[in-house]
Amino acid sequence: AEAVRAEMIDAVSITGGHLGSGLGVVELTVALHHVFDTPDDRIVWDVGHQCYPHKILTERRDRIRTLRQGGGLSGFTKRSESVYDPFGAAHSSTSISAALGMAVARDLDNAAARQTGRAQKRRNAIAVIGDGSMSAGMAYEALNNAGALHSRLIVILNDNDMSIAPPVGAMSAYLARLASGGAYQSLRETAKQLGKLLPKALYQRAAAAEEYARSLVVGGGTMFEEMGFHYVGPVDGHNLDHLLPVLKNVRDAEHGPILLHVVTRKGKGYAPAEASADRYHGVVKFDVVSGVQAKAKPNAPAYTRVFGESLIKAADADERVVAITAAMPGGTGIDLFGKAHPDRTFDVGIAEQHAVTFAGGLATEGYRPFVAIYSTFLQRAYDQVVHDVALQNLPVRFCMDRAGLVGADGATHAGAFDLAYLCCLPNMTVMAAADEAELVHMVATAHVHDSGPIALRYPRGEGVGLELPERGEALPIGKGRVVRRDAEARVAVLSLGTRLSEALKAADLLAEQGVAVTVADARFAKPLDEALILELAREHEVLITIEEGSRGGFGAMVLHLLAERGALDAGRVRVRTMTLPDAYQDHDSPEKMY
Repeated sequence: AEAVRAEMIDAVSITGGHLGSGLGVVELTVALHHVFDTPDDRIVWDVGHQCYPHKILTERRDRIRTLRQGGGLSGFTKRSESVYDPFGAAHSSTSISAALGMAVARDLDNAAARQTGRAQKRRNAIAVIGDGSMSAGMAYEALNNAGALHSRLIVILNDNDMSIAPPVGAMSAYLARLASGGAYQSLRETAKQLGKLLPKALYQRAAAAEEYARSLVVGGGTMFEEMGFHYVGPVDGHNLDHLLPVLKNVRDAEHGPILLHVVTRKGKGYAPAEASADRYHGVVKFDVVSGVQAKAKPNAPAYTRVFGESLIKAADADERVVAITAAMPGGTGIDLFGKAHPDRTFDVGIAEQHAVTFAGGLATEGYRPFVAIYSTFLQRAYDQVVHDVALQNLPVRFCMDRAGLVGADGATHAGAFDLAYLCCLPNMTVMAAADEAELVHMVATAHVHDSGPIALRYPRGEGVGLELPERGEALPIGKGRVVRRDAEARVAVLSLGTRLSEALKAADLLAEQGVAVTVADARFAKPLDEALILELAREHEVLITIEEGSRGGFGAMVLHLLAERGALDAGRVRVRTMTLPDAYQDHDSPEKMY
């Protein structure tokens, strides 16, 4: 465990990445791989940002310094990377569902084996899920289903926030060992069978008494017991003398499902992380001795900060503005808003579905809710966007950070699909900021847009260095702008979002070669600026659209408009759409990915 911890700290100091969460599960990871027969036993890590120790132990130590680099190891679990990663993840709260699927597959295989006389498999399915991930509804859906199926599944609740657990020590470890052991399990099962011979009223009283006694002894597992799990814990997740015997008992249990409650400390074993408020959850390169992280060169303000500060100004002027995020206040700029307007800031936890419908409820009462969620995480709430907001035409403002490619986090976090999945919805207005000044105006636009849902997207990283307006001005809905016009131009580039600066560079390069180019910023993917687009098609021989999104988004909307209006019938204009590739792109620097 000491060797794994030292290796991980040194590697992440070079590569950057998720540090605190991995440090918190070092002993648990070592214990799991010692007790269980991986990869035949399946360990599913929820989210996966705590999997660096797992990777070090599973044939990837020699590549651990390639983490999150182009061509290197993923920062999350990934099926194509190793047989030790049975399920890929980077969004939270999926582990119990996946592990239950694996457990049921084993049970079906064994049922078929029994019929044909073949040997049956003992294979274990283990989900390791953090207390934060337990805030998502999907985790409870899986727990509920697992309890009903009675499949032999092991769920390890990694509680690193002290939000669930009472203090742990030698006594609780002893009781956990006792409660997970075969003697207690068989005694309990025998008592159940004998109890069924008693009159129903007596049996129910006896069962209630046993449950009450267990809750007095082992603490807060009543909820899990009610859902059909055998609760064991809490256990000190950094004490191998406590962990190993309990894990062995859990492994050898004949009945399931079992929930093992393990208490850990995020950032454990590295003083700078333990002393930090976020336990060094995500870090850039840092000095191992001091823990000081490398500072980026001062540049233009980050889009996230510009958004947060613009929203504060809107709320300063309007007490109906409220902000909602799903466990990502720092990543979306809502932390800034929260300091200025704490009573109007709502972090609902890892619960994107709830966040969207909660905002819908606020909108019905005349409030102006801004829902700040990464583009990739808003995918998790799609039905709520469709059914609870767009269908009812409620004025919820969707603010999608991390739109486009995100570099080291790779395909799991890329905001590639929001244009495609939002532009197809009736009543929806969709904007994309070309630069940080435009973002200020789009926040102002969303603020006063009360006629239906509206979405704005902006990327990770810094702006282009423009001077910010003191106050944003509402843009006319569905109107773009021409930013470069040449009377001789035969080529037009219609950009949506922050590729505009690249489009202008391309126009400069072409001008040097004698090709004049008109460059326009669409601003809106829906509704489209029909007059502008039809004019570009009519007055140019070539029209190119460009966007930081997948096929089926802005370019598809433009093509649909041109076809519908007959602008392509005469064959005078050739149209090409530039989108992200129709493939999931592995992690690299955003520049290389683009």
